[in-house]
Amino acid sequence: MVEAATKRILAIDSEPNMQKIVQTCLTTLGGWEVQLATSAQEGLNKAAIERPDAILMEGTMPAMKIADFLAQLQANPITRSIPVVFLTEQASLTERHRFLELGAVGAIAKPFDPLTLAAKIAAILGWEIDR
Repeated sequence: MVEAATKRILAIDSEPNMQKIVQTCLTTLGGWEVQLATSAQEGLNKAAIERPDAILMEGTMPAMKIADFLAQLQANPITRSIPVVFLTEQASLTERHRFLELGAVGAIAKPFDPLTLAAKIAAILGWEIDR
């Protein structure tokens, strides 16, 4: 029996502690490979090289606006089809709607339940979790 390839997520967050939490949740509960980036620019570079199946990004990245990040991601033929989900403290319906208008596929409010993070991402992306 051939196992399905593991999904790969690029997690972009400027906070090291949040990176560790996200990586642990998605690896342990989602069974996914998680790559990390600490800035939007590093995330753009890694996305072009690594070609992850999805990007999970902090919704308030310093140094680059969300609209600029998404525009640059979508302008590159290599990365334009990578879906982006935001983790944001701006959990209002207006902010989530704004992320979707900019090209994201979803947004998850912070603080989030670490035990349900992988399931929420899977639901947004239409992925199965085998765990």
